[in-house]
Amino acid sequence: MTKVWFKARRYGWGWTPASVEGWIVTLVLVLLLLASTVIFIRAVQAGTEPRLATLLFLVATALISSVAVAIAFATGEPPRWRWGK
Repeated sequence: MTKVWFKARRYGWGWTPASVEGWIVTLVLVLLLLASTVIFIRAVQAGTEPRLATLLFLVATALISSVAVAIAFATGEPPRWRWGK
């Protein structure tokens, strides 16, 4: 049996970290989100077009979130898509 990094949440949808590896992945992804936020703020302060900076920030956030979901799918339990049960 393979080691599960993420466990399906008991209620709702999504995952929670279930091992050290899961917590490390979660920490790295949160740090990447914080880094993209800092880059966005600095780009706006430097005079970059606000629409371009916002677009790049949203693309980076979507990419990081997609990677997080893909890792959780690959290394975790199958999600339960029930609400409130």
